Amino acid sequence: MAKIPSIQHIILPLLLLLWELGFAEADPVLSRKDFPSDFIFGAGTSAYQVEGAVAEDGRSPSIWDVATHSGRMLYKGNGDVAADQYHKFKEDVKLMSDTGLDAYRMSISWSRLLPSGRGDINPKGLQYYNDLINELTDYGIEPHVTLYHLDHPQVLEEEYGGWLSPKIVEDFTEFADICFREFGDRVSYWTTINEPNMFAVGAYDNGVFAPSRCSKPFGAVNCKGGNSTVEPYIVVHHTLLAHASVVALYREKYLVKHHGWIGLNVFGVWTAPLTNSTADALAAQRSNDFYNGWILDPIVFGDYPEIMKKNIGSRLPSFTDFQSKQLNGSFDFIGLNHYLSFYAQDNSNDPQPEVLRDFNLDIFAKFTFVKDDTPSGQVVPGRNLPNRPWGLECLLDNIKQSYGNPPIFIQENGYGQIYNETLNDTARADYIAGYLNATLNAIRNGSNTRGYIMWSFLDVFEIITGYESRYGLYHVDFEDKNLKRTPKYSARWFTNFLKGHKKKKAIEKL
Repeated sequence: MAKIPSIQHIILPLLLLLWELGFAEADPVLSRKDFPSDFIFGAGTSAYQVEGAVAEDGRSPSIWDVATHSGRMLYKGNGDVAADQYHKFKEDVKLMSDTGLDAYRMSISWSRLLPSGRGDINPKGLQYYNDLINELTDYGIEPHVTLYHLDHPQVLEEEYGGWLSPKIVEDFTEFADICFREFGDRVSYWTTINEPNMFAVGAYDNGVFAPSRCSKPFGAVNCKGGNSTVEPYIVVHHTLLAHASVVALYREKYLVKHHGWIGLNVFGVWTAPLTNSTADALAAQRSNDFYNGWILDPIVFGDYPEIMKKNIGSRLPSFTDFQSKQLNGSFDFIGLNHYLSFYAQDNSNDPQPEVLRDFNLDIFAKFTFVKDDTPSGQVVPGRNLPNRPWGLECLLDNIKQSYGNPPIFIQENGYGQIYNETLNDTARADYIAGYLNATLNAIRNGSNTRGYIMWSFLDVFEIITGYESRYGLYHVDFEDKNLKRTPKYSARWFTNFLKGHKKKKAIEKL
């Protein structure tokens, strides 16, 4: 499949015009009946953020256990207990059923299933995931399973540096093989790795994610080591190789038996030009290529975007012919996490080649969430981000135009509020309605989007803000010894939205 090299030059001005006109505003009477009958609606969490029980039943520490106890993070708190889904999964699955979810997106803790990173399976970890998956399927809820949600065993970090080493490709493939063998008869949707682009920048450029590596002047925290100018590119390279290896394994060994679908997740942003100038339009395109194309180009076309190879030079690893062929087409669907849309201002006339450059500086642009603000060289996600559904619509349309309109599952999209504002969360309901409407508009315009899985089902430990912000449909009282769950306004809104047609078996139609 050949890439369409000039399509963004054609569609970007049109998308910007639509952006300014404010298309995809929330439809107050939207219902699931407006969507295709086999469209999947769900909600998700991830293992470290929701399970708790970090020292129980043979689980070994992950990189997040070490990072959150290091004192280097931007917040207090950890996932030691979190929402304790490890002990409360039956209660939670019942709530999912009551809510009307078609699917639950979950991840498998590598360190719970394989405490040594490889070798012997932890039988209690295996039993937990079997019990959870069985409970979901008993209620008619489809498990959408992510193999890696940013939490590899600390023992592999100490042994060879985790994702900085190509050794992890073999170990991750072994871990995936076990998951496919043990759970594949009940799991039809597999995602290999969660948002490798944001993981690489957050963990190895500014250091706000585990394992908290960075170098001056780029680090946002007091990192224990690292090199922000090269490590993010090395990490993404190895995650892509691991993804391709796992997909090849699944297709060769399990596809005929289980007939499942496997894909890769990307943290998808939409960048629009700050002004109508050609320079800003090209800056926005560079940003979209760096954030989205960094992951999508290799799995669709077999190589990184040309602008990344040009701007990064020798700091960007290259693929062998075999690796390129294995990557090309290594997905059945693309998983999309979307929270951010922002503006870009061109900064290419001041390249300062003698200055150390990281991922953000390599784009040669400055960014702002609000047009009237002064753009800066860094994009810093957090809570209270602008509510911009049209950014998602632009992104879905861009993927349709530039990447051959692949099947897409929106796997994360959500709204964070501070903890004492979370029960009467009408703003979250408005947010969901707006983004659902944007998704529907994109579908009506030809996007091959197959599902919307919101973040998050419960309040959980958030990897950027800890417990300072809450994204859940269900409030969790973290001060209560029983961690009481209470539906928020948004949970009731979503349940009312989901009442209607029972979806058809979507796996048969993909």
